[in-house]
Amino acid sequence: MKYGLLSGITWGLNAVILGIALSMAPYIGTAEAIAMGALVSAFLHDTFAAGWMTLYMGAKGRLKDTLAALKTRSGKVVMIGALLGGPIGMGGYLVAINHIGASRSAIISTFYPAFGAFLAFMVLKERMRWYQLLAFVIALGGIVSMGILSATDESIDNPIVGLFAISLTVIGWGSEAVFSAWGMRDDAVDNETALHIRETTSAIAYGVIVIPLFGAWSFLLGNEFLNKANGTILLAALAGTISYLAYYKGISIIGAAKTMAVNISYSAWAVFFSFLILGDKPDLITVILCFVILFGTIFSAADARELFARGSANETK
Repeated sequence: MKYGLLSGITWGLNAVILGIALSMAPYIGTAEAIAMGALVSAFLHDTFAAGWMTLYMGAKGRLKDTLAALKTRSGKVVMIGALLGGPIGMGGYLVAINHIGASRSAIISTFYPAFGAFLAFMVLKERMRWYQLLAFVIALGGIVSMGILSATDESIDNPIVGLFAISLTVIGWGSEAVFSAWGMRDDAVDNETALHIRETTSAIAYGVIVIPLFGAWSFLLGNEFLNKANGTILLAALAGTISYLAYYKGISIIGAAKTMAVNISYSAWAVFFSFLILGDKPDLITVILCFVILFGTIFSAADARELFARGSANETK
């Protein structure tokens, strides 16, 4: 559970730092800059994360392990998960924002762990106890409530396209963890090689398919690359890489369903880091919802029998 919680904490930090980057030039100003900025930042984020992972694996002398894992069936399964979670999931999210708005997209996308938990049950035979499912539902309720409270009055451009796109996000993000868990069942693919494959595959797919499809190369190459915003994205990618290392480690230990359930605590941690870094003071309702989310996500992955057993053991000492 600790790895899932660490992934949520660092992903919340990643989200705040990435938000800071997107408030800088060249990602602000015109509508085109804002739209392209979201897409380009996603590409750069995964590209930088792939770079961080290459440095990490190189420092540990494990680059050969990644190359060996790529040749296995399990390595190819992880690659499929990378495509589902990266270009397909994030691409759908960006399209949905353009058609149904950021607030609605964010609220609907929070249901990806529910889809992932169902898929993990069907494919991996993972099970969650009734109290874990209840805690998970409570956490989701807290996230949706926070999204509704922060929602703005956004116009809907094309609801059919928007809902289809956000459905791809839920399916893509939920499936990624399951495919990764499936791939990591092979001894040849551990959590570190799986993540290296994931980030590299996603970055290449963005650069070869997604960026050209949306015509974003002209925006990326038309602006000075070495700028403060991209440097901030590099820092965000470091936090994101740490988050994914913990996320994949959690998947390998407690399974995809429970790790996803704890990972969604990032929405609460993002509020904390917004206050710590930006000085954004949350209102009382937001603070209460953050505690609801945190406790819900923690107990969705915790084994109550184990917790009580530890408590009884401590009392007898």
